[in-house]
Amino acid sequence: MKFASLGSGSEGNALLISTRSGMTETTVMLDCGFGVREAERRLGRLGLAPSDLAGILVTHEHHDHVGGVFQFARRHRVPVWLTSGTWQSVAGRCDGVALHFCRDGEHIRIRDFEIRPYTVPHDAREPVQYVLDGGTAKLGVLTDAGHGTPHMIDALGGCTALMLECNHDPGMLAANPRYPPSLKQRISGDYGHLSNQAAADILDRVDKSKLGRVVAAHLSQKNNTPDLAREALERIAQSAGIEISIACQEQGVGWIALD
Repeated sequence: MKFASLGSGSEGNALLISTRSGMTETTVMLDCGFGVREAERRLGRLGLAPSDLAGILVTHEHHDHVGGVFQFARRHRVPVWLTSGTWQSVAGRCDGVALHFCRDGEHIRIRDFEIRPYTVPHDAREPVQYVLDGGTAKLGVLTDAGHGTPHMIDALGGCTALMLECNHDPGMLAANPRYPPSLKQRISGDYGHLSNQAAADILDRVDKSKLGRVVAAHLSQKNNTPDLAREALERIAQSAGIEISIACQEQGVGWIALD
């Protein structure tokens, strides 16, 4: 099993997860906040074509996650999984796309993947994130959540790797003169985005018995730095022998093998 990011941040998000069983390989994409041509270009950079995708998982309806999903899926005939609440927000864009509905607690099977959606607190209609089990390894994804919950901690327990939001540094956000107070409140609120410290707290609380890799994701380019995100996570990760990587907006992160 392996995963890679096409890009991670407020200008667009997409994550690839792939697993092999015998001679067959299953690859899914989680979100697509890039236009079709840009998504195709970024796929090619990682050695894949749209025809390699078995499906697209959608977390929620915000543009940086869903902006390119339906045009891409329609053009390349890729099925899409999303919650009913998300569908209600994007229904007018779904013509010609094979849709499948999912919800918290109901497992999805896409070829060699068993996938569990789980609810997160975010200012969207029915947001979920996903844990993907490829048989020999398990990846937990957590971005776009305002705070940690016991349900999230439970869902992410026992993962081999985590894609974990480190959106902002509270001090940088508070001092940013270009952000009005209402936007600062939205980002830092209970239904906004995880700060570096909040991410570190989740990492501290989650079952790390099998965890070997954490990728910091969805970093704000204006309210965070890779060094600050890494520093916050390494306080927890070093004692557990966990390797930290950073996903950026332009390059994402290259393939990371989990088995």
